[in-house]
Amino acid sequence: MKPKTRLSLYYLATYLFITGVGLLFAPQFSLKLLLSNGHYESTFVQFTGAFMIALSIVVSQIIRHSVEVLYPTTLVVRTFFLVVIVWLYVQTHDPLFLVVFAVVALGVALTATSFMLDKRAAK
Repeated sequence: MKPKTRLSLYYLATYLFITGVGLLFAPQFSLKLLLSNGHYESTFVQFTGAFMIALSIVVSQIIRHSVEVLYPTTLVVRTFFLVVIVWLYVQTHDPLFLVVFAVVALGVALTATSFMLDKRAAK
């Protein structure tokens, strides 16, 4: 059992859901809150919000059912996202991507640390 890792995933599910709701229902306002200086069409931003809510639901089910085999996968997927976020920032220089990077990186750090502590405690 990996209780710390499971607990760290609540951060992931929460930021995905809250940000997703904001992007879905108030896309331009949410972009301003995220310090964006780019122009993004509301429809695509809303689709992104819906996608984030869907991911939040999947992560919530991983937490609810304690699907420990997927805990490392959440780290791999978010590491991929971090690479993409850096690439998008380099292309656009939009501070939005720095904010998103910080939020995702904090979650990766929490989960990775928790995962290692849980592994050590299991030995």
